[in-house]
Amino acid sequence: MQSNCCDMLVFGGTGDLALHKLLPALYYLHRGGRLHSDTRILALARSTHTRAAYQALAERHCRAQVARADFDEQTWRSFAERLDYFPMDASQSADFGRLAKALGNDRDRVRVYYLATAPDLFEPIASHLKVAGLAGPGARIVLEKPIGHSLASAQAINAGIGAMFDESQVFRIDHYLGKETVQNLMALRFANALFEPVWRAGHIDHVQISVCETLGVENRGAYYDNAGAMRDMIQNHLLQLLCLVAMEAPVRFDAESVRNEKVKILEALKPITGQDVRDKTVRGQYTAGKIGGQEVPAYYFEKNVDNDSDTETFVAVQAEINNWRWAGVPFYLRTGKRLARKTSEILIQFKPVPHQLFGNGQANQLLIRLQPEERISLQLMAKNPGKGMHLQPVELDLNLADAFHKQRRWDAYERLLLDVIEGDSTLFMRRDEVEAAWQWVDPIIKGWQQHYQSPRPYAAGSNGPEQLQHLLERHGRQWIEEIE
Repeated sequence: MQSNCCDMLVFGGTGDLALHKLLPALYYLHRGGRLHSDTRILALARSTHTRAAYQALAERHCRAQVARADFDEQTWRSFAERLDYFPMDASQSADFGRLAKALGNDRDRVRVYYLATAPDLFEPIASHLKVAGLAGPGARIVLEKPIGHSLASAQAINAGIGAMFDESQVFRIDHYLGKETVQNLMALRFANALFEPVWRAGHIDHVQISVCETLGVENRGAYYDNAGAMRDMIQNHLLQLLCLVAMEAPVRFDAESVRNEKVKILEALKPITGQDVRDKTVRGQYTAGKIGGQEVPAYYFEKNVDNDSDTETFVAVQAEINNWRWAGVPFYLRTGKRLARKTSEILIQFKPVPHQLFGNGQANQLLIRLQPEERISLQLMAKNPGKGMHLQPVELDLNLADAFHKQRRWDAYERLLLDVIEGDSTLFMRRDEVEAAWQWVDPIIKGWQQHYQSPRPYAAGSNGPEQLQHLLERHGRQWIEEIE
């Protein structure tokens, strides 16, 4: 089924996001017949590429990103016919007049403006689009994270964008929400009666949400050194996952109903201030070590990073939700770079049975893994074959790749780009949602500064700072890798 007739304009069209993620995703949508036959794709950047030169650049990156079996010359040629390049300076209003003239006056076309740029360009671009007459009812603007670096800056960006575009036209993207397993979390919770009676404080001991990376900052040193793990990951990705785990069932599966429930969770997060910042957070920065047998440098020796940097590359937080369903249940969030393994996962640890007939066991867990493989497993206790009641954990395992092996797994950006074209904002963040997340994060960052809480060192290839273990051990709990 084809989507709406559309002009897809990618600001920052020569950047990593555009070349590594957006263009391959659009290629797949084209290949699958999901784009309207008259949809145009226009990359915009300062570089003075010709159309042919940009198409060659795009082809080189798409070949590298798209599965070999999915890339063929004929499909690429037909995709390239949609693809054009427009050299411009996004900070110059005159260039937007040229852009408006190049696009034409067809008011029936949907126009998607994807801002794959630095956040400080969001408001100027939106303003120039408005002045040039390009912000009409059919326009949609997509903002990449981060939306600001604090509550005040996020409010300023949202106010500036809101002055040019209606909230229904603004799509704040978090690619984690486009992942198949993340959406399966909603299906698991709200389409199956099995879990609802036990999805609450009376039956759940704690929740762990982990997004761990083996990579360092790569080519993002300049950005990352001014952001850190809290702003880069906790404020958006991990809090979004927390919302999906904890939210109540929406009245309907539509954008406003889903986002209303997520905002309620963010507003119910217990503030972490004062002494709690020391007790309930762990902040770390990686030192030199080994990843996969290879020596890697310390963070402060990475490209475009200050040698005396105080930026955190690891954060763990004990969060609590003050509402009827979750009061008293800790949510442990952690994320970091240069860790021992690459994984994104959610662990729901259920409480033990009231009376242990057969000795202690570490089962009663639901594991939802987003990467490297997408799977959902329920760990139960079962009897070993033979005499006696000797139990061991066993898994009821759903590997989504195996379960749907005849269907290609969509990349998150494919789904989200198609949602933007179709005007479906269910999987995107609303203005108050972004600001509520900053409202919770800001006091933690200020607490680190007030208490001079510098990042704790941890060796690349480890599981994080030593202090990480104390966050759970003091309550008799363990991180998932110690349980497995």
